[in-house]
Amino acid sequence: MKYSILKYIGFVGNTNHSTCDHSKLSYHCLQFGSHVSCLGLQNVLCTAETSVLLRECKLQSLVLRCIRSKEQIDGLCKLLAQHCRTLTSLEFVHCALSTDFINAIFGSLVIERVQKHGIQHLSIIATSFLEPCTVSLPSGLVSFLSSGRSLCSLKLSENHHGWTFAKDLFVTLLNLSSGISVLDLSRNRISGWLFYYRRSLSGSHLSFGNGKSLKLLRVLNLRENNLGKDDVQHLRYALEHVPNLEELDISDNSIEDEGIRNLIPYFVGASETCPRITCLKLENCDLSCVGVNLLLHYLSTFKGPLKSLSIAENYLGRQVVEALGNFFHTPIEVLDIAGIGLGSDGFQELQSLIKEEIKLVKINISKNRGGTETAKFLSKLLSQAPQLVDVNAACNLMPIESLAIICCALKFAKGNVQQVDLTGHIWDYKPEHVSPYAEFVHNGLPILVLPSPSVSAAPHDHDP
Repeated sequence: MKYSILKYIGFVGNTNHSTCDHSKLSYHCLQFGSHVSCLGLQNVLCTAETSVLLRECKLQSLVLRCIRSKEQIDGLCKLLAQHCRTLTSLEFVHCALSTDFINAIFGSLVIERVQKHGIQHLSIIATSFLEPCTVSLPSGLVSFLSSGRSLCSLKLSENHHGWTFAKDLFVTLLNLSSGISVLDLSRNRISGWLFYYRRSLSGSHLSFGNGKSLKLLRVLNLRENNLGKDDVQHLRYALEHVPNLEELDISDNSIEDEGIRNLIPYFVGASETCPRITCLKLENCDLSCVGVNLLLHYLSTFKGPLKSLSIAENYLGRQVVEALGNFFHTPIEVLDIAGIGLGSDGFQELQSLIKEEIKLVKINISKNRGGTETAKFLSKLLSQAPQLVDVNAACNLMPIESLAIICCALKFAKGNVQQVDLTGHIWDYKPEHVSPYAEFVHNGLPILVLPSPSVSAAPHDHDP
């Protein structure tokens, strides 16, 4: 049974107790504490008293928010030491951590006489790392990572880490005996770190074979890290040493077309050494139709298991339509092309390029200003994609007449569509006008997600 700290504060429990008892946190902790496995604590509850009240818990997951003072750290360390044998997931959100705080926190997690911990998932999100740990890894964190035989997920996101912090983290991860499968360094400032990665792997002072940690990496998130085209060149070299990588996200980095050209050789290798990438995200990377056409050309012949691609929020225009049409006929299942500037002409051309069944399961074509041609494209897509489940066609300047086209296509669709998002359009209608479309439901929920009539005064799409 799982409880959050908010459940304790509610008026639940034995009716034989007084209302006053019911209103006390201590009452609920004593009554239900032994059932708690997942817990969320605000800073004011990180006290020595709380650790006493929760002594009967078997905590497995702990989320901590806004931890900032020594008193809160002291209370937290007592709680961590008390449950270090059962905790498997630890998350910090909006905290302020000094070197001393970090050393104390992770020191309290080490199981006595074993010199290791059982944490499998560590997340530190939107947290301020105070000097000097803004630029280098605190020894407590290094020790924690080095003693984590079970650690498989590490998230250090939105903490304003610099490249030297990332460099030290890499050196530590490189030689771990644990097998980290998920590494999230998104929303930091680590441009240049990948150059050090390449130099380290080429040098004699570090050997990649010393540990297995990055060899088992499956998910790498480098979103919004101020990476440029040169960083992608070093990333490509690094990826050759991460043989099991399946998901790569380098969105919100200005890598431009040259960055794409630097990445393409990663997908061009011999079939027996093809990467295992199944999901690639390149959203908002300042790409043009030239770079994306080149990428789609190579991905269309890629012999790997790529199933999901996002090139959303790169203004590509209709010049990318032919390459997209060819790409539709690959084994791709999830495609995000939101906000790439297809326009009505682009949707019209794309519709004509779908000539046989495709394997799409989910597609996002929102924010492309396609008008009625968006609905006509969807009509063709629904007839040619029997596995299609989810469509996002929001914010496409479609008139309300487009609804009839889409509904007609749904009636004859080969597949089992579960949701079609049509929000973000200015449709002046009354609820009774769309009641005939209530027949389209999946598991009791409407398939068509319609815009509210009240949004008629809202601005269109990207309009000011």
